[in-house]
Amino acid sequence: MAKTFHLEIIATDRIFYQGECEHLVITAQDGLLGILAGHEPMVTNLPTGELKYMVSGKWYYAAISDGFIEVLPDSAIILADNCELPEEIDIKRAEEARQRAEEKLRQKQSIHEYYQTQAALNRAMNRLKVSQKHFR
Repeated sequence: MAKTFHLEIIATDRIFYQGECEHLVITAQDGLLGILAGHEPMVTNLPTGELKYMVSGKWYYAAISDGFIEVLPDSAIILADNCELPEEIDIKRAEEARQRAEEKLRQKQSIHEYYQTQAALNRAMNRLKVSQKHFR
């Protein structure tokens, strides 16, 4: 049996997952980051992206929006703005959000508004990608 560590994934609206985990793969600022039991302590921010974690030999996937992760040798805690399983994602709503953001990017806006719109587009695109990739 593989070594496990305690994983907590906490979104702003709920505790997404709390339990033992064998392997965690997350999108970090500079690429994918894999975490196993005994990992060196670290803290880093997480951009909008995909995360996957293995429990009892089975991979689970989720779309995550901006957050942080604290890793210790025997645990990891992820705090995120939002976290959704592929089957929880409303594809129609995500597609509408993508279209709104793309239209807004075509309009003249302040640099602050531009960054907010770009972040909204990234979230919508990530939700669509995760739902299409993992939800059947």
